[in-house]
Amino acid sequence: MIQINQLKIKIDHSREELKKLIAKQLKISESEIIEYSLIKRSIDARKKNDILFVYSVEVKVSQENKVIKRVHNPNILLGERKKYNFKATGEEKLKNRPVIIGTGPAGLFCGLMLAKNGYRPLLIERGDEVRNRIKAVEQYWENNELNLNSNVQFGEGGAGTFSDGKLNTLVKDEYGRNLKVLEVFAEHGAPGEILYLNKPHIGTDQLRCVVKGIREEIISLGGEVRFNTCLTDIFIENGQLTGIEVNETERIDCGVLVIAIGHSARDTFELIYKRGLKLSSKSFAIGVRIEHPQLLINKNQYGESFPKLPAADYKLAYKTSTGRSIYSFCMCPGGFVVNASSEKGGIAVNGMSNHARDEENANSALIITVTPADFPKIAEVPEVLSGVEFQRTWERKAYQIGNGNIPVQLFGDLLNNQPSVTIGHIKPNIKGKYELANLRQCLPEYVITSLSEGIKAFDRMIPGYADEEAVLSGVETRTSSPIRMERNEQFESNISGIYPCGEGAGYAGGITSAAMDGIKVFEAIANRYAIT
Repeated sequence: MIQINQLKIKIDHSREELKKLIAKQLKISESEIIEYSLIKRSIDARKKNDILFVYSVEVKVSQENKVIKRVHNPNILLGERKKYNFKATGEEKLKNRPVIIGTGPAGLFCGLMLAKNGYRPLLIERGDEVRNRIKAVEQYWENNELNLNSNVQFGEGGAGTFSDGKLNTLVKDEYGRNLKVLEVFAEHGAPGEILYLNKPHIGTDQLRCVVKGIREEIISLGGEVRFNTCLTDIFIENGQLTGIEVNETERIDCGVLVIAIGHSARDTFELIYKRGLKLSSKSFAIGVRIEHPQLLINKNQYGESFPKLPAADYKLAYKTSTGRSIYSFCMCPGGFVVNASSEKGGIAVNGMSNHARDEENANSALIITVTPADFPKIAEVPEVLSGVEFQRTWERKAYQIGNGNIPVQLFGDLLNNQPSVTIGHIKPNIKGKYELANLRQCLPEYVITSLSEGIKAFDRMIPGYADEEAVLSGVETRTSSPIRMERNEQFESNISGIYPCGEGAGYAGGITSAAMDGIKVFEAIANRYAIT
């Protein structure tokens, strides 16, 4: 294959025009192109009056070496994308089937790959299957009746099911796992464009169907998925896993346990700590969600060409005078702010978009990193779990000042340290009830200082960003896991047979990286154990 990079063309081009450009770059006729496929498409919007698509493509022609020698272009070379290719080599006998706790992307992909290779895994999920989960979440947003096991954090698909469904990752990938993840999503109903878009996303509406399809394939291959089934104990003898207990009643014998529980399973964190799994406290970030009109973001990023382009996103960062940095996170073009709480007496928010990203507002988390040095030392709380308690503290304060609803404040009122009493020209687009409040009462002072200074700085990058009527919602605390489950080079914990996996274990930061980590853990299991 010949790979062409930096192929620039007008955004309203036709497929024929792209093929013509490819032929021109290779100095051949269009008829000599046997086939071509897109590797990547990004947007070059540096010149607002001349916005371009930038492609990387793979092209199949005859006599490829001759073509390469003739063109003498550093952006044209022989090569193709790395395809995933793994062969299991394990020989050790596995007495019982592997068990996976959690059906987020890490658990689902680990389970799918095990099932594809004949291991017949058992997946256990404390929440409900996606259809019933949606009903429970919508009921919570409507009347504040929280289901502790089936909510925005827990249930089929994990927290990502109620998100923008972003599939981009910064994880370096020399084995083709990233492409494999995208291919699996596309095979189960995601739009084919995710295979080449620079910043692919599915959207919560389509992701719900995709995770159901993956589950059904796991079952068709001999695996089993059990919902409304919560891990309540782990049995260990002489440093070796022997089994687990679920729902406080049933024992399941197993010698391999994948813990892919996500970043919010706090009761499970406590359980595995008590059972001797080695944990460490880690940094994460906290802050708020901010809403602006999507029109403002589009005009800033695209100028007047935006009607022809997808809803624009942004990525911002600024180091404040305090030495702390503030940055945007999980930006959701044309989306919703959602009540993402999973514990009674606490409020946590997140962002969510449908695939079309066609809602009126853009929203993003604005967050500040906190480290274990920021976590208070509480006598009755183990130090490794102090980050969990830190999250709880601010979530409970948010619940209190919002009277059980999402506390909301306009940016100008935050600056003036006064509770908001009315909404301005930006109408909140929030899933769940909200109440006007003063967010200074539910965030550390250094976070408020960083927000105040950072939003003003971001206004220099996106004029209008510091609109005093921009809507802030609190609190965003579930940005990543507050703990790390230690594992060795074979992906195994200090307890033989237990494999920490994904975002909750501290090894991923989004849907794609979690799915890739699930594949890595599958490989570790398959390289040790034979199919029985």
